Amino acid sequence: MLGRTDSRRRLLVLLLIFVVASLALIARLASWQVGQRDWLVGKAAAQTSVRVEEPTKRGEIYDRTGTVMLATSVARDRLVAAPKDLDPVERQATADELIRILGLDDAHAATLRDRMMQDKAYVILARGIEPSMSDRIRSASTAGTIKGITLESEPLRVYPQAGGGPHSTLAAQLLGFVNRDGTGQYGVEQQYQDILAGSPRVTIADRDAGGGAVPGTAQVAWAGAPGEDLTLTIDAGLQLAVEQELLAAWIADKAKSVSAVVMDPYTGEIYAEATYPSYDANDYGAVAAKDPNLFIDPIVSSVYEPGSVFKMMTAAAALENQTVTMQTKIKDTGILELDGGHAHVDDADHKAKGWMTFQDGVAYSRNVVASKVALNLGDSTEASSAILHDMWMRLGYGKPTGIDVSGEVSGLVNDPAIQKWQQIDLANGSFGQGVAVTPIQLASSYATLMNGGTRIQPHVVKAVGDREIPVATGPRIISAAISRKLVGLMAHVIATVPFYHDRTIVPGFQVGGKTGTAQIWDAKRHQWKVNLFNYSFVGYIARQVDRPDLVVAIRIEEGTPTVHKVGQLEMPVMSFELFRRIATNAIETPDLLRDRPIVPRDADQ
Repeated sequence: MLGRTDSRRRLLVLLLIFVVASLALIARLASWQVGQRDWLVGKAAAQTSVRVEEPTKRGEIYDRTGTVMLATSVARDRLVAAPKDLDPVERQATADELIRILGLDDAHAATLRDRMMQDKAYVILARGIEPSMSDRIRSASTAGTIKGITLESEPLRVYPQAGGGPHSTLAAQLLGFVNRDGTGQYGVEQQYQDILAGSPRVTIADRDAGGGAVPGTAQVAWAGAPGEDLTLTIDAGLQLAVEQELLAAWIADKAKSVSAVVMDPYTGEIYAEATYPSYDANDYGAVAAKDPNLFIDPIVSSVYEPGSVFKMMTAAAALENQTVTMQTKIKDTGILELDGGHAHVDDADHKAKGWMTFQDGVAYSRNVVASKVALNLGDSTEASSAILHDMWMRLGYGKPTGIDVSGEVSGLVNDPAIQKWQQIDLANGSFGQGVAVTPIQLASSYATLMNGGTRIQPHVVKAVGDREIPVATGPRIISAAISRKLVGLMAHVIATVPFYHDRTIVPGFQVGGKTGTAQIWDAKRHQWKVNLFNYSFVGYIARQVDRPDLVVAIRIEEGTPTVHKVGQLEMPVMSFELFRRIATNAIETPDLLRDRPIVPRDADQ
C-alpha cells in the first residue's frame, strides 16, 4: 500500500519559497522603478535622442601689458563628405576637384582619395580651411562639380606672434598648444585648460536612423560658459629679444639647446622664459611628426647637473652655520684626496693657488675650496651632509617650485638620511655635481638668496579675466644679513675675475652672479661626453648697489668649446655674456620696472 504524498510541512516550505521569490521580484522591480529610474530613463533617451556638445569660445592669452595677444581662437571650417551617398564615378570626380581646389601635394591627395572611396556616411577630409578657400568649395558645390560635401564650422587656436627664430611662434614652449579636440597640451594651455575652455553648450535632439540629430528638434540643455582670458607676466617685447639672443648663441656655440629665464626676485613674476630650438605652435601636427621633443619646456621639465653655480648654496650653508666668513683663509691644494685616498676632487686647471680668502675661492670657482668648506659644515661627514642637504631642500631643490605651467619635474637630490653620503658625495655636491636641477629651480633659489632670504613662488599668469592673481610668498629661508653677504659675494665674483668682468658688466648698473661648467655623463656609453659641456650662469642686475632688480638664469646645453685647454673651456658666446645681453634687454624694457621704486635696502628686510 502506497503512503500519502501530501504533507503540511512540504506545503509550507513551498509557500515560503514562493513568497520569498515574489518579494525578491517586487524588490527588484522597485529598485528599477525607483532606485535606477534615472539611469533607465537615460538609457531609453540615449536610444531615441542624441546629445551634442559645442565648445564655447576659448579664452585668449595676452602678455603683461594686456595689449599683445599671444593666443586666440578663430572660426575655420572642416570639410566633411558623405561618400556612401555617391557612386564611384561621383566620388572620383569630387576627389579630383577638391584636390585641385585645395592644391594638395601627392601624399595629401592620396589620403583624400582614400577617404572619398570609403563607404561611410561621414568622413572628415580636411580641417582648418580658410574663409576664402571655403568660398571656393561652396561655389564648386553650387556648380555641381563636387557632390556630397559639407562645410562645418569649428574653432581653431592660433598663435599670431612670430618667435625669435625661424619656424617658431612667440613663447611656444611656455604657452603649449590646443589640439583638434579643444584640449590644451603642454605649458599654460594645459595648466589652465578648464579656465580657458569654459564649459560647452549642450543640446539634446531626436536621433534619426543614422544616429544623427533630426533637424529642428534640438533643445538647449545647458547654455555653457565661455572661457576666461589670461594675462601673463611675460613681456612680449622682452620675450622676443630673449628668443633672438638664444638663437644667436645656439648657432655660435653649436649647442644642443640654449635656455634663459628672467624673473622678478621679489614677486616671482616671470618676465621672459624661452629655449631654442623652439617650434611653430600653429603647425603642431607637423612638429609632432618630426620632433615631438620640441614640445617639452626645458626650463621646467629638463634636469641637469648645474656645476659651480651651486657653490652659492654651499656659501649660504657655511655663512649660516658661521663656519666661514668672506675673509676666512682656505688653502687651495689643486687636488683633494677623500675617503682614505679612494676618491678625489680637483680644480679645473689641476693647479694649486695656495691660501686664499673664501670669497676669492668662490670667485675663482675653486672646487677644492668649496669641498673643504662643505666638509667642515659639521663635526663629521654625516653632520656636514645633513646641513648642506637641508639648505638645498629649504631653497626648493628636489621638489617642484609650483610654477603654473604643466610638466614641471622635481629634479634629483639624494637624501643622506636615506643613503649615506661619502666624502666624495659631499664634495661633489658642494660644486653642483651629483645633483640634477631645472633652470626654474636655479632662478627661484637665487631669487631667495638675493631678495632678503624669502622663498617666492615663480608664476607666469598675472590675472584671470579681470582678477589679479595674488603674489604668493613663502617662509624666510635665510636671514637678511646673509642675503646681503651673498649679493655682495655675487658682485665680488664679477668684479674680481677679469675673465668674467670684461664680458659681464653693464655700464651704469651693478651685476653679480656665478658661473657653472659641468661635464656631461653619457649613460649609453658609460663615459663623459667628449668636448661637450653644460654652461650655466645665474645672476642679477641692479639699478642700485646691493638691491637686485632682476634675476637671470642661463643654461647652454651641450655647448661646444672652441678653446679647449686645461681650466679654460671657452665658446664664442659664454653663459655670462649671454646674461649681459639679456639683462641689458630686460633693464631697458619700457615700464618693466615702472612700479618698483628705488629705495634703500632695509637692514631688517
